[in-house]
Amino acid sequence: MTSVFSADGKNIPCTVVEAGPCVVAQVKTIATDGYEAIQLGFQEKTAKHTNKAEQGHFEKAGVAPQRHLVEFKGFGDEFKAGDVITSELFQENDFVDVMGTSKGKGFQGVVKRHGFAGVGEATHGQEDRQRHPGSLGASSWPSRVFKGMRMGGHMGDERVTVQNLQIIKVIPEHNLILIKGSVPGAKGSIVIIEK
Repeated sequence: MTSVFSADGKNIPCTVVEAGPCVVAQVKTIATDGYEAIQLGFQEKTAKHTNKAEQGHFEKAGVAPQRHLVEFKGFGDEFKAGDVITSELFQENDFVDVMGTSKGKGFQGVVKRHGFAGVGEATHGQEDRQRHPGSLGASSWPSRVFKGMRMGGHMGDERVTVQNLQIIKVIPEHNLILIKGSVPGAKGSIVIIEK
């Protein structure tokens, strides 16, 4: 993340995202595929790291093999296979949704994962229970722990969508956009931006 100053002198925290160049690898139509969408590719890769099926797919579109492929609906006949889409698609003050994979935290206890307070005091017989969840369920009925009980477990590393983030600035010569606030994922991770 970084920050920029607005015209009235406010410091705005923002995330820098490289938004292209993305090539149109395929245009799907109702006649051929049953729905309308365009397939965008991002980050070129060598033929050595591309299997035969992917090579044929990209050769048909007349583009170099791409590392990441994503489909977007709602473009109609705006683009054709082989077109290049850059950050100029976005305008300043547009609002976008950003999807990505959140940072993985591994196995975490209830204090970090769910915000439990823990026992609090270390006296009155609390030897090593400060950050433990406490009692879990009832007695002889139902003799089990109910589904959905908040407990320790795997945290993070899941698909997250952050909606209505504002685009502060577009830098077309470097295909960069500055998005107000934070986006999901670690530095250098791949995100999907939708208008």
